Amino acid sequence: MRRVLRRYRSLPIRSRLALLVAAAVAFAVAAVSVTCWFIVQGKLYDQVNADLEEMARRPGTVSALLQRCTQTPQENAQFFHRNDYVQAIKEEGAPCVDPNSPSTVNVTASDKDVIKGADRSKGFFRNGTDENGNAVRVLTVYLGVDQNDSQGVALQLATPLKSTQSTLNELALILLLVSGIGVVGAGAAGLAVARAGLRPVDKLTDAVEHVARTEDLSVRIPVEDESEDEVARLSRSFNSMTSALASSRELQQQLIADAGHELRTPLTSLRTNIELLTRSEETGRPIPEADRKALLASVKAQMTELAALIGDLQELSRSESQRGERVQVLSLEDTVESALRRARLRGPELTITADLHPWFVRAEPAALERAVVNILDNAVKFSPEGGTIEVALNEGVLAVRDHGPGIPADELPHVFDRFWRSPSARALPGSGLGLSIVARTVEQAGGQVTLARAEGGGTVATVRLPGAATPPPETP
Repeated sequence: MRRVLRRYRSLPIRSRLALLVAAAVAFAVAAVSVTCWFIVQGKLYDQVNADLEEMARRPGTVSALLQRCTQTPQENAQFFHRNDYVQAIKEEGAPCVDPNSPSTVNVTASDKDVIKGADRSKGFFRNGTDENGNAVRVLTVYLGVDQNDSQGVALQLATPLKSTQSTLNELALILLLVSGIGVVGAGAAGLAVARAGLRPVDKLTDAVEHVARTEDLSVRIPVEDESEDEVARLSRSFNSMTSALASSRELQQQLIADAGHELRTPLTSLRTNIELLTRSEETGRPIPEADRKALLASVKAQMTELAALIGDLQELSRSESQRGERVQVLSLEDTVESALRRARLRGPELTITADLHPWFVRAEPAALERAVVNILDNAVKFSPEGGTIEVALNEGVLAVRDHGPGIPADELPHVFDRFWRSPSARALPGSGLGLSIVARTVEQAGGQVTLARAEGGGTVATVRLPGAATPPPETP
């Protein structure tokens, strides 16, 4: 059985579907055929039984046979002029057979039980044989008591079953042929239906193999808009998956290209500075102390910029599952206060005012603080010396305003793009990833972030995060 199951599972799915359809049809046809055969058999036997009962009810049948068999059983005078079997039996002794009967019907113990039984009002039907082995249908009816020897007497009427059995055999053969044709036709129809139904799956398989072979993510499977079956849903899911993969690969290639471009400048500067220091050591021609300090400061600054860029790239490369594992309820007010402490250290000459109100959100603590720090860093970077930065948090809306030069209107649509930097800010330190990280972090927390020109000059960054003014109750 296990071997059969293994072979079945190793078959193609269309072959398995065809076999299942054929098996289901075979079972249904077999059940119908067997039921039909038994119904016809019952009807035929009912007709035979009715004929035997009609024979037993004919006037004079019982009295004539009883007189002959109970009074002069040795005589064999003619009784019935037919080919049916007619005989009388007693508890003891040989049957009294009508001369017209083809032969004697074999008597069984069940027949004798009719004579001995308490309920003698009903006849007893059975299948039996005559002394020549021919199949017959037998009716045994209790007649009475022989006055000579006080034995009970029963009438036995029988009719040949040859024609009935021949009809049943022909019916069985016809049903078998019809069932066989039906099963074969069902198998062929099942195979055709399986091929038609799995044609979209074949297209999907070809598309998957093509993608695996060529890495061409532009492949799409045509799907009817009205179709809502499982194959259509699978095709739509495949198209969505390839679209997402193509977009992800495009973003990845763009990130690699942009990262390579951004890394080239600090690496070139580092290489130049290090080569100058190395050549000074190799030639024994010392660099003036002031120039040497400037070179070392430049190397340190480039290393810091590289470290910041690598950190930003790591932040962008983290998967959604990695972020989701560390999401928790936290106080946005505390997060902003922590970011403000870091911002004041970076811009000690600036005045940073804060008006903060309690607000609790669901987010990753480190990522959210990093996003707020990036917004404040931008404000510090573009604020004039001695300027003011205004920070406000009220009902989930965080607003950071500086009084710097502001962002031109034509540059606002690009401020959240990766590695994008304003032409006026390319001389300033930074990787161009800060605001991109801000946008991604805020969106993952279910919020929105915008940058706009402020009235009176400067820029205002607005972050809206869903949450509540009070923390939710702790889950036990």
